[in-house]
Amino acid sequence: MEPMLDATMWVTILSVGFIAGFIDAVAGGGGMLTVPTLLASGLPPHVTLGTNKLASTFGSSIASYTFYRKKLFSPSFWRYALIYTAIGSILGTVIVSYIDTELLEKGLPILIMATAIYTLLAKNVATDNVDLPSNMAWLKTKQAIQGIVLGLYDGVAGPGTGAFWVTSSSILYKVNLLLSSGLARSCNFVSNICSLVTFIYLGHVNILLGLSMGIFLMLGAWVGAHSAIKFGSKFIRPVFTLVVVILSLNLAYNAWF
Repeated sequence: MEPMLDATMWVTILSVGFIAGFIDAVAGGGGMLTVPTLLASGLPPHVTLGTNKLASTFGSSIASYTFYRKKLFSPSFWRYALIYTAIGSILGTVIVSYIDTELLEKGLPILIMATAIYTLLAKNVATDNVDLPSNMAWLKTKQAIQGIVLGLYDGVAGPGTGAFWVTSSSILYKVNLLLSSGLARSCNFVSNICSLVTFIYLGHVNILLGLSMGIFLMLGAWVGAHSAIKFGSKFIRPVFTLVVVILSLNLAYNAWF
């Protein structure tokens, strides 16, 4: 049974939605903030993941469109990444629907915390290269493997997917932060929408809460995408990661002890 939320919790969830949308567009990983917040509201883990996907779809859609309009993402060039991301996210969502609720309650805080620590400690591997990679050997294979792995992860859990996309794209294709972010936001949108449809089919989405949070995510993503293009992501990542670690520690304590 899903909880009745009071006014304070609604304000918290919507505020976190805006902040997470901003963060997701700037540095990736907004789900590391929204998932703990939804769990803290009392939603069951499967419904938390499904509702988060609905909200995240709003944010990732506006962020991906912004990067596309600024010519920082080429759908035709990255088509294999998009296709295999869709496949991976559907498979991941089906897999997570079979995972026991109690296991998810105990495992999600640890997964989120580990992702946050990785995000904080990971070195910036982006280059100054402003061009798309040439048709290098294994380009299609790299896109397919990257898409299926990160799509699968986004379907199973989700938090930190954007950050993983940015880091792995910089390493695999030797492109700068903005091109990596454009790919990350767009593939994140594809995995979100495919996973969302699957969650809706399985009945694991709180529509009202997801739509409400999604609107504020979209507003935050619009502001964040323009900020990322103008300023980059270094100014937000450390503080964001610290907040996520604190939230995850609290959730882990409640779930395990």
